[in-house]
Amino acid sequence: MGVLDYLSDYFTVDRPRKKRKAMQTVEIKVKMDCDGCERRVKNAVSSMKGAKQVEVNRKQSRVTVTGYVEPNKVLKKVKSTGKRAEFWPYVPYNLVAYPYVAQAYDKKAPSGYVKNVVQALPSPNAPDEKFTAMFSDENPNACSIM
Repeated sequence: MGVLDYLSDYFTVDRPRKKRKAMQTVEIKVKMDCDGCERRVKNAVSSMKGAKQVEVNRKQSRVTVTGYVEPNKVLKKVKSTGKRAEFWPYVPYNLVAYPYVAQAYDKKAPSGYVKNVVQALPSPNAPDEKFTAMFSDENPNACSIM
């Protein structure tokens, strides 16, 4: 077997393989006023290579594209329709520890969403907070060894 393995190294043909893009979901905020705007954006994004599913929600001004696509290319394609577009800047209300922190609450956000901003106050479930509270003098159940 040693001879065959040795000779096979000389006779194998390796083609460079293209790396396949990961399946992902891209959400974009696009202001759409009418059915024509909605149709134009949907057709532009649907024609992209790798786009498997396109959902357009005109009420929320939101376009969701699922497939083997790159987020920046999707954004560029939507902007090519003449519409102002940006990546979806909102997260669900219940995922944010302090939704009424400055810059997080946005009147223009769809109901149930707030802006995705860095929270000024740390999350109460953060590991650093748990360790700090564990050895705090204010905690009656703190470690008594110290």
